[in-house]
Amino acid sequence: MHTPSGTSLSLMPVVPTALAPVPAPVDFLPGMESTAPADEDAGWLHDALLGPHSADIVDYLRLARRCGGPVLDLGCGAGRLAVPFARQGFPVEAVDRDAASLERLRAWGRRIGPQVSRLLVTTRADLADLRLRDTYRLALLAGTMITAVPPHARPGLLREIAAHLEPGGVLALDFTAHRLGGLAEEPVRTRAFQVPRFDGVEEWAVARQVFDPDDMSERIAYHCVRTGKLSTERVVRTTHKWIVDPERLDTELRAAGLRVERRRRHRVDERTESVLLVCRADG
Repeated sequence: MHTPSGTSLSLMPVVPTALAPVPAPVDFLPGMESTAPADEDAGWLHDALLGPHSADIVDYLRLARRCGGPVLDLGCGAGRLAVPFARQGFPVEAVDRDAASLERLRAWGRRIGPQVSRLLVTTRADLADLRLRDTYRLALLAGTMITAVPPHARPGLLREIAAHLEPGGVLALDFTAHRLGGLAEEPVRTRAFQVPRFDGVEEWAVARQVFDPDDMSERIAYHCVRTGKLSTERVVRTTHKWIVDPERLDTELRAAGLRVERRRRHRVDERTESVLLVCRADG
């Protein structure tokens, strides 16, 4: 989902001082929130992007207490939801395509103790080709993971999930909804922000977001400058996501046998909103 690479000084965007007078988190930045960080240095940027979504654990835990387990955490990363769920006593199957992230998840569970690690099962798989074995009371596509699934593969994924939910089971997912007409009007968007770090390194990023409405895709490049005591490092990280058409997603959910029971919207700006869907399996 993201690829680090070096870049020359001449290609590095200059961060406008006026855009960031003080270090502060920025709401709902686009990009790498739906993937695990590629390495330790990428973790700070990842946390900054995931921050606006981090409160979702409260909603998802509340939902789990109503639905019960077992829980299926799809695109689990390093376990930001799976491990807290296991700590609350829910058996969790955590699915991700990144082996290193799954190992971090297992190590986190082991550090807490056997009462948690025994409730965690990890499965390495790509969501586009997912084949499940068990049944679940609750399935999660959290952290905008649905945007990591190609549109052609999404109906199959939803059918696979629905087929493995117990009767009355729930799929919960969230995504960023864009005003589709606005993407054609403004297909390239750029913003600068400071990455909150607590290790003595100052890091700035310029995010360049490019939409392709015809392909329903979104590519983002993060041009980062990290300044430490002795050196300055410049890095580019890129991510590729898919644009979700809410009406098309509703149609795909119904076709899979999933009924939207609750829809919560949060306005991000005049062009964008964050959407949470809670879907009940028919039967």
